[in-house]
Amino acid sequence: MTNSSEIRPFRIDVPQADLDDLRERLARARWTEELPDAGSDYGVAVSYVRRLASYWLDGYDWRAWEARLNSYPQFTTEIDGQNMHFLHVRSPEPNAFPLVLTHGWPGSIVEYLDVIGPLSDPRAHGLDPAMAFDLVIPSIPGFGFSGPTRSRGWNVPRVAKVWAELMRRLGYERYGAVGNDGGSMISPEVGRADAEHVVGVHVTQIFAFPSGDPAEFEGMTPDELAAMEHLKWFHENMGAFGEMQGQQPQTLAHALADSPVGLIGWNGQLFGDGVSDDFALTNMSIYWFTRTSASSARFYYENAHTQPATEPTTVPIALATFGDDFKSIRRFADRDHKNVASWHEYEVGGHYAAHQAPDALVKDIRDFYDSLR
Repeated sequence: MTNSSEIRPFRIDVPQADLDDLRERLARARWTEELPDAGSDYGVAVSYVRRLASYWLDGYDWRAWEARLNSYPQFTTEIDGQNMHFLHVRSPEPNAFPLVLTHGWPGSIVEYLDVIGPLSDPRAHGLDPAMAFDLVIPSIPGFGFSGPTRSRGWNVPRVAKVWAELMRRLGYERYGAVGNDGGSMISPEVGRADAEHVVGVHVTQIFAFPSGDPAEFEGMTPDELAAMEHLKWFHENMGAFGEMQGQQPQTLAHALADSPVGLIGWNGQLFGDGVSDDFALTNMSIYWFTRTSASSARFYYENAHTQPATEPTTVPIALATFGDDFKSIRRFADRDHKNVASWHEYEVGGHYAAHQAPDALVKDIRDFYDSLR
């Protein structure tokens, strides 16, 4: 990687003209019809979109969330020809252990706001200060304030290599990788790409699926069978976003770039119950203001056109799965990762555990890395 290693301070400052434009578009929204008894059978309901659009227009305060994001040190740098945005929150505790935390789609760095304090400054949150972390929270290339990608090929392995370079550039010799959603795909690859420096990987999903060999199904437990059924249901009923973004992301992006109501409908399908409207709209606002609907969707296309790794990872990996999120299946995880060192299933929270169940996630991360640092 030959680009300049300069690290530049960054501050979010969305132009007022962009806020005014958003309000104008929301105020003249053209609503779709739906069947009177449709519910969510046909997709995201009009009632959900209308509620969030009304709040976005008349109640939601972007400037307050912008100020919250700006309360943390932010930077940009260029790696592999791409602008990279990241939060870098250093712990006040000596010998804090570094972590790189990775979001997914339709999330952003906002996913981790509720765990920054307890992880970086445990003393201030009534936790043992002996286990404190320096936090690096990047925006995936093509997402948020990293801005749109400018070349093909920004897939999981490429992002993982950039994360390794970013941590090297920040001076970290040993570190851990934490991820959710797309970050749960990227983080194990960081361990693969930089095994010499990554001591362990902590994720909230392990995306390991059947290979097609019937022998893999022999002796499955009732819990594993239930998890398989849930995965099947999700694929058949909620998987359209992955197919569309994996095949024709640009076709979809024209509508998302032009209509905030369209953005609510498309991105909102994976927020649903269990997250606050402010959380959903702050994530959506970032996609809207940074104009990254197309490039974030291309992430799925690039991964769909990437040959997956054939060898298992070997860096220690921990899974913490939460509430109504889909469940990872241990036998497939053990096949794809030869060092599953921790496996915990929690009843609380859901897919966005750092927002929905931050205390449980913080404890799981602290316990895992306490055994490795």
